[in-house]
Parts: sequence; structure tokens; C-alpha cells
Amino acid sequence: MSDTTTAPEAASEPSASAYSWYVLGVLVVVYILNFIDRQILSILAVDIKRDLQLTEDQLGFLGGAAFAVFYALFGVPLGRLADRWHRVRLLSIGLLLWSTMTALSGFARNVFVLSFARIGVGVGEATASPTAYSLISDYFPSRQRATALAIYSSGLYLGGGVSLLIGAKISKAWDAAYPGGGMAGLVGWQAAFVAVGLPGVLLALWVASLREPVRQAKAATGERHPLLDFLIDLSMLLPPFTLIHAARRGAKAVMVNIVVAAAMAAFAFGMIKLAGNFPQWSSVAFGYYAVFSWASTLRQRDPATFRLIWGTPAFICTALGYGLVSLVAYALAFWGPFFAETVLKLPRDQLAFVLGGGGALAGFLGVILGGRMSDWLRGRNPAGRILVVMFGVLAPIVPIWVGFTTDSAVLFYVMNFLAVTFAATALGAAAATTQDLVLPRMRGTATASFFLATTLVGLALGPYMVGQISEISGSMRTGVLSLIGIAPVALALLVYAYRALPQAEATIESRARAAMGE
Repeated sequence: MSDTTTAPEAASEPSASAYSWYVLGVLVVVYILNFIDRQILSILAVDIKRDLQLTEDQLGFLGGAAFAVFYALFGVPLGRLADRWHRVRLLSIGLLLWSTMTALSGFARNVFVLSFARIGVGVGEATASPTAYSLISDYFPSRQRATALAIYSSGLYLGGGVSLLIGAKISKAWDAAYPGGGMAGLVGWQAAFVAVGLPGVLLALWVASLREPVRQAKAATGERHPLLDFLIDLSMLLPPFTLIHAARRGAKAVMVNIVVAAAMAAFAFGMIKLAGNFPQWSSVAFGYYAVFSWASTLRQRDPATFRLIWGTPAFICTALGYGLVSLVAYALAFWGPFFAETVLKLPRDQLAFVLGGGGALAGFLGVILGGRMSDWLRGRNPAGRILVVMFGVLAPIVPIWVGFTTDSAVLFYVMNFLAVTFAATALGAAAATTQDLVLPRMRGTATASFFLATTLVGLALGPYMVGQISEISGSMRTGVLSLIGIAPVALALLVYAYRALPQAEATIESRARAAMGE
């Protein structure tokens, strides 16, 4: 089956088997744990800020770029490894790594150790979605794919919601039982990290029991072992190996690489002088330079993949448009509990239950309804899924404004529920659109590229932006409301994607052949 399957052809494909749905269920559990480990920091932020004596922009770095940059960069070679190697095995290894690093976060005594642990969580979690998206795309026919991806994506909101409940309960119970610190001197927030990290070790064994499906199109791996290809792909991202790869393409490529590196260094220097926070801007600049180096090398090594991803404006605009949706979503997820506790003075147990449970339900409803609607629109319009992504940009604006300007706890909770629901509708539609624009052997790489936007744009900048504006203005309300300014840019990108997508999808195979010189 090709990703260029038309609606009539898709209708004749066999439906997913019972085992396919079982695999999807296991992957949802993995994704739930993925986001518990990723988002638990938000409900513990007040205690971490106090104990480690952090500023709000430093908290934004820990909740964003410390995780996001390395998650994104390792996602690139791991995405290509998912196209070539045993995906179930790769996911099991990654789950074991990120769970271990989450548990180690509980032993942090300063911002440097916690930053290192967050980097480790990011590297491990980078295995999750490339492998899961690729597995789901092989287990489900195209007409059910957006729905399956939306169900998988619901783990994002379920995990994020559960993380608030678990984090609040464990930290409170531990501090009540051990007021001066318990075993190894751990306080409540540290015990919470350990408690949510350890179950992942057992879950990794369950994941390892899944069957690896037959790929719909065999990847061209050449004679090299896939793991060697992974190391080569990783070297494309890391200086000074980036210059070695550039040198193989000629003197002009070396000069271009050096110019881009200098430009990123100047960008980082300027932002550090303007806003401070060396770790944030050096990480972001390094991430952008590394992505440029990788894409430049990919263009030579796999021109067809480069053409269908980086050379397709519809793909880029869809990914960046949704990346800005995720910027807002990540910022709200990280700072919502902090805002409720410090500005509205709501008790942590209450806000964890309402924001956690409500956020989980809202996100689940949003991705499921958005996935179903995008599949319905897709059957009637090749670019129909983009309309759902546009809805995810525009619909949250009013709830964000009302929710973060009110002093009413009830109104804040209701508006937060609506904002999360509306934003969540976009995820399944955007993910399925990017999968539709590539050949089956490129799906892992396409997923990694898609998540570059959601992480290096959304997660790396969203929490930090709100924290920085809040620190400068002295108002957390102002910091959160600044997110509304993202909507016009996202909408412009998606309008272009809507117009360009039908032609891009209709020419997938011909453009891939042309890139290979066939």
C-alpha cells in the first residue's frame, strides 16, 4: 500500500485486526508513561523553584529546552533507525533509558544535575513516537490511520493529566511522612520522580513481547548494519563531525556550514545579552545548527527522503503550523498549575485533581474528535485535515484570554478545559498529514522531522517564553496571554499548506523518482 492511496482505494483495504488494536493499546500505555515522566515537573515546579532557588526563566528552561533540544536531535537519527531496525526492540531500550533517567532526577541537588537528567529523559523518549508512528502506520490501513494516531496521541493528555495527580499526591504524602526528608534525604518532589520512573522498567519487558510487523515497503539499507547507520546519522548532528560531512560535499558546503554555525552563535550571543539564560539560548542555537547540518547531509545521502520532507513546502508548513499550536499547548501545560497555585492561590491537591483530570479528559476528547473529523474531511477533500489543524489554532484564543484574566477558580478551570480540548484536535490531523506526504520507508524520518517542529519550536520555546516574559513583566498573567500572539503566524503557515497539499500528495512517487535521478 502506498501513501498515495486514493479514497476509493482506501475503502477497499482490510480493516485493522484485533492484534493491531492490542498493539495500539500497549503503545498508548507507553505514551501515557512518556508524558508522566515528561510533565511531572510542572506540578512540582513551585517546590523545585524554592529548594533549588531558581528563577521562572530557569524553570522554563528545565520544562522546555533542557528536554526538547536533545529529544529533537536524537529523534532524527532514531527516526531513521526506526525505518531500518527492529522497532519494538528500539522502543524497549528507549523506555528503559528514559525511565531510569526520570528516577535519577529524584536525586538532583542542583539545577545542573536536574538539567542533565532531563537531557537523558529527552534522549530516551526520542525513541517513542518515531517507532510508534511507524508501527501504527504498518498495523493500520490509511483510512483508519488518523484515528489510530489520534488514539495514540491521547496518551499525551492522559499522561500529562495523571502526572499532576500522581506528582501532587506522592510529594504531599512523602513530605507528611518524612518532614525533614526521608531515605537518602529525599523530599517530596524528589520521591515523586523516583516513584514514576521505576515502573517503566517493568513496562519495557511488556513492550518487548510485541510482534514486529512486516514493513509495507522494505527500506533500502545497503550493506551497512542499521546501528552503524544510526551512528553515522548521529555524527551529522554533532560538531566537529558536521564539518567532516560537509567536507565530503565540497568546499562550498564547508563554507556554508561555517557561516550557519557563525550565524547561530551570533544569534545565541545576542539573545543571551538581551534576555540572559545561557543554557536556554546556547541549547536552542545548537539545536538549529545541528538540524541544518543533518538536513544538508541527508540531501546527499537520501535525496528522495530529503525531497519529500524538507523539499515539500506543504510538509514544512504543516509541521511548523502545528509546532506553534504545540508551543501554546506546552506552555499552558507547564505553567497552568504554577499559575493556579501562585496567582489564584488554589490548593495543590484541588488544582492537581481538576487540571489533571480535566486536562486528561479534555485532551482525550480533543484528539479523538479531531482525529475522527480529520478522517471524515480527508475522505472528501485531500487537504481536509488541515482545516482541523486551523481550528486548533483559532478556537483556544478566547478560552485562554478569559481563563487567565479571571480571578474565579471555576471559570479558570472551565476555560482551561476548553482551551486544551480545542488545541488537542489538531494533533492527529497534523501527524497523519505528514505521514501521507512520504513513502512508507520514510515514515520514521518523517515523524522525527515532524517532532523537530513540535519540540524545537513548541517545547523548547513555549515554556521558556512564558517564563521569561513573566520574569520581565512581573506578571504571570502577561506571560501566558502573550501566547495569543502566536495565532496569526500559525494560521498563515496552515493556509499555505492547505493550498499546496493536494498537488504535493499527488506527486509523491514522481518527485521521489526525480530526486533519485530515475
